[in-house]
Parts: sequence; structure tokens; C-alpha cells
Amino acid sequence: MDRTKSAKSSLFAVWTILLVLTVNGQSGCDTHRFANNIAFTSCSPLPALGSFLHWNFNEQNSTVSIAYRHPGTSSSSWIAWGLNPSGPQMIGTQALVAFTNSSGQFQGYTSSVDGLDTQLPPGTLSFGVSLVSVSLVNGEATIFATLELPANLVMTNQVWQVGPVANGVPQIHQRTGDNIRSIGRIDFRTGQSSGSGGGSGNRLRRRNTHGILNAVSWGVLMPMGAMMARYMKVFTAPTWFYLHIAFQVSGYVIGVSGWATGIKLGNDSPGTSYSTHRNLGIALFTFATLQVFALLLRPKPDHKYRFYWNVYHHTVGYTTIILSIINIFKGFDILDPEDKWRWAYIGILIFLGSCVVILEPLTWFIVLRRKSRGANTVAAPISNKYSDGMNGTTSTTGQHHQDA
Repeated sequence: MDRTKSAKSSLFAVWTILLVLTVNGQSGCDTHRFANNIAFTSCSPLPALGSFLHWNFNEQNSTVSIAYRHPGTSSSSWIAWGLNPSGPQMIGTQALVAFTNSSGQFQGYTSSVDGLDTQLPPGTLSFGVSLVSVSLVNGEATIFATLELPANLVMTNQVWQVGPVANGVPQIHQRTGDNIRSIGRIDFRTGQSSGSGGGSGNRLRRRNTHGILNAVSWGVLMPMGAMMARYMKVFTAPTWFYLHIAFQVSGYVIGVSGWATGIKLGNDSPGTSYSTHRNLGIALFTFATLQVFALLLRPKPDHKYRFYWNVYHHTVGYTTIILSIINIFKGFDILDPEDKWRWAYIGILIFLGSCVVILEPLTWFIVLRRKSRGANTVAAPISNKYSDGMNGTTSTTGQHHQDA
């Protein structure tokens, strides 16, 4: 009875934490999705003109793929976004420009801004630019490009702007309101951008936190909790039960935190589409939640439905562990951390696998030996309230791997 009350209290606390984390994770950049499944890992809603910047930064070759979006673009206006290493100003900006030309074609090109009265003529930039393309769909203009960044431009000033077009030529933009506030800072490596309002600040740290929480909870604590139930009951009863509950509940609470962090990252990352990773995460959360609530419906060892509960508990539990490991490696592919982190987790899996290889035959040996010794002993059945049938049942010979 005490254990049931304790379980209900734990579940209430868990769901309170989940509610808080989920609510906190609902604000974000927006929910934009690009055509052709183009995905970006970082996004910032810029503080002026209603524009957005999406990007992927490649640390190895110091390139960044960007998408600058500006809703509400007409055929008589131009848009531009660029970087300015010389300062937070228009002059000196190395810009990407797009507008509808006199032929009615929405075109994109590069332009180096050298004066306040510039008409943004095409020109080369101070750094390499490739894969420039543009789109204008339902009034939303987007400029795509890949930039080859020198070291001083990984963190620098960004400038964006909109203005009118006359006779197929960009004209001077307004010099009031948002048009004079469209300047900020950008750090492509960390994901920090001025005007993000915290939406993308410290994004890299939150991504790493998401990865660590999920790797520790789903990838380490959950498998260890299952091992406690399968192997420790042969040696320590009822200690194994409390260890099993401690590992699983801890893993669930930490996993829910990681799951909620993932929700927030998804909301803060328009254009990002990691459907497999997301769907596996949803499945894991669902299975783990079912496992936690199954504790409240756990029949007594001698109940006629206990066998079916055991089958359900084993199937969902081991499925959760397998999917967890798969999704963690999916996460490694997305985060693309240093190889040492991937190998560290592989090392943990090898260690846990080695423990299984050792403990599986050892526990079977102990169980069979106890069974052999007990065959010559006549005794009344003994009830063990801590047996859950995961690794064995209670009989006249003690616990054994009847359900293994």
C-alpha cells in the first residue's frame, strides 16, 4: 500500500515537471518549413522589418548556408541581407540582394555597399559566395546562399534592409523606423543573434543539453534499470526492486526534461525537419509514460493476469531501450559532435553489453543450481511481494529465470 501511494506521488511530481517544461517549450522562432525538405539548424527572428535568418554552420570548412526570409515582399520592392566586418552600419556591407527586375523575373545577386545612395549594383564580395538562389512565393521572398567565412566573419555584424524598386532598379530605402534599426550581431558558431529575444541565444548550449539529458536518461539509466531487474534479484531481494524503480524513474524524469528541451529546439528552428529523430522521440516518451503508469496497474504475483502484465512490461521496456539507442545515434548525426563523444557512448554500451554477457550465464547458473538443490526439498509455496516476473518467479525453490 505504501509503495502504491509512493508511486502515485512520484507520478504526480513527474507530470508536474512535464507540464512546466512543456509550457516553457512552446514559444519559439516560428513554424516555417522550406520547400524540398531544406533544413536549417538555427533560426533567428530579426528585431526589425519582420525578417528571419536561418542558417547551418559547418565548422570543418568554415562555411555557412543561409536563408534570409522577408514576408510581405511585392514586385515593387527589394530585400537585402549582408555582413559588415567594419562595423554596425550600412556602408561596407557585403550583401545579398533580391528583387523583381524589369523582365518580371525575381533575381538574386551579390553587391558590396559602398555608399548611402547606392542602387545596389551587382558586384563581388570580400569572401566567397556560392549557390545563390531566390524565391518569391505568396509575397514571401527568400534568399539562399552559401558563404565561405574568414575567421573574422564567424561572429560579426549583420545588416538587413528593404526598399522600393523603380524602373527595374533598387532605390534608396526609408531612413526612419525599422529601416534604421535593422542592424545587429550574429555568431554563426554558437547560434547567437541580436534580436532573437532568447529564442536562438545559447542555442548550441541548449542542443548539447538536449543531447546529454537524453543520452544519460534513455541511453544509460533506462538500460541499467532493466539490468537491475533482470540480474540483481538473484542476489539481492528486495533491494533490486528499489534499484530498478530508482533507475527507471530517474531516467524518466531526466528523459522528460530532454524531451521538453527537444520540443523547444524544434519550435525555435523553423525549417528544421528531423522527422525520424522527432518521431522516435515521441514514441519513446509514449512508451516510457505507459511503463510508469503500468506500475499502478501491476497485479500481485499470484494474480491470473500477472503473466500478461509481464509480457506487456517486458515488450514495451525492451522496445523502449532499443529505440532509445537508435535515436541517440540519430541525435549524434544531427549534432555532429567531436568523435570522442560518440565513442564515449559506444564505450558505455560495450561496458553494459559486457555486463550482460557475464551476468546472463552467471544468473542462470545460480538459478539452475538452486532449482537442483530445491528439487529434493518439499516445502510450501512462498509468496514474494517483490517478484514482478521480469526475470523469475517465486516458488518452493526461490526465484529463477522462468520468465526470462
